[in-house]
Amino acid sequence: MAEVKVPSLGESIVEATIGQWLKREGDAVESGETIAELETDKVNVEVIAEEAGVLSSILKQAGEIVGIGDVIAVISEGAAAPAAQPQASAAQPAQAAPAPAAQAPAQTAPVAQSSAQTVPSAAPSTVRATPSVRRAALEQGVDLGQVQTGRIEIADLARASAVPSAPASAPQPTATPASAVRPDEERVRMSRRRVTIAKRLVEAQHTAAMLTTFNEVDMSAVMDVRKRRKDNFKEKYGVGLGFMSFFTKAVVGALKQFPRLNAEIQGEDMIIKHHYDIGIAVATEGGLVVPVVRNADRLTFADIEREIADLAVKARSNKLGLEDLQGGTFTITNGGTFGSLLSTPILNAPQVGILGMHNIVQRPVAVNGQVEIRPMMYIALSYDHRIVDGSEAVRFLVAVKRMIEDPESLLIEG
Repeated sequence: MAEVKVPSLGESIVEATIGQWLKREGDAVESGETIAELETDKVNVEVIAEEAGVLSSILKQAGEIVGIGDVIAVISEGAAAPAAQPQASAAQPAQAAPAPAAQAPAQTAPVAQSSAQTVPSAAPSTVRATPSVRRAALEQGVDLGQVQTGRIEIADLARASAVPSAPASAPQPTATPASAVRPDEERVRMSRRRVTIAKRLVEAQHTAAMLTTFNEVDMSAVMDVRKRRKDNFKEKYGVGLGFMSFFTKAVVGALKQFPRLNAEIQGEDMIIKHHYDIGIAVATEGGLVVPVVRNADRLTFADIEREIADLAVKARSNKLGLEDLQGGTFTITNGGTFGSLLSTPILNAPQVGILGMHNIVQRPVAVNGQVEIRPMMYIALSYDHRIVDGSEAVRFLVAVKRMIEDPESLLIEG
């Protein structure tokens, strides 16, 4: 007999939620086979069977919160039992077949069998649905085994949940006013990632002396470089030349000038880092994640663009590993992709600085005493005032502005 325990989940992650079981009780499992999936605030983690045998007992069900080292199942030696059970039950009707009178009880067998099958019908191995659909079904209380379609989609869940809603809602009048939901409202349980994001953002605001300073950048020079170089760049390196590589280089150059923005606080000490692992915020269906571009100071523009593109694809397909998310020293977030004109980004603890990019807007500005229309972007720096002084933060942002408006300087300072 072998216990299946929750594996180490990575830096700063101490608990997870059982996302789904890929095996049922009584199923045979092979050593090294994935039997369950855990959901954390950052990534999904597979639970691997360390020994072959039969999954004799599942101790934690889907949706339950577990900690590192918790026993969630037991694997016993031997062959899978379910394969033998259908043969035994099939043999009994065969023996009774010669007696015509035995046909009457046989008519009741399918009824009992169908009711027994409703329990394992929602097992992951018998239902075709993506992980996001399974999570939504869990949150909405829908039994996927009762959804009679081929590949189950989100829309199928709404139709399935509408069928049993009348009898299930009968006891609702006893609910307290605090938990009551109007007919035109919907109660949706937050995902594990969303709950943790909420806690960490509130914690960051409560523990850090967070302040934000703003500036604006004339994007004319960068846009001119991109216009002249983007075709050759794409042909040579196989990736587009975007704004993120320019800002990543500018941030690295500014961090070298103002190293306390590349630090964290531990007790009464400052840990000032002389490596530049830049987190790039990526919006996904499940919430915001911040994969990290390692050693950004050593990468070319093409390397940075390629790394960001790869991380974004992994994030949106839920394939990020823990190593992709750990150890960032500074973060860049770009609300401009969604049309944001101005915002105050929240620190990604334990980091003490985050740069917010915004939408590029054609605006009239004074240039050498003349009013000209220029592509302008507001940029924002949120910082922890406990170790970063206001003058440092302002000069950091001015340094980023200067390098973006003079892209050639990035070759030297970035």
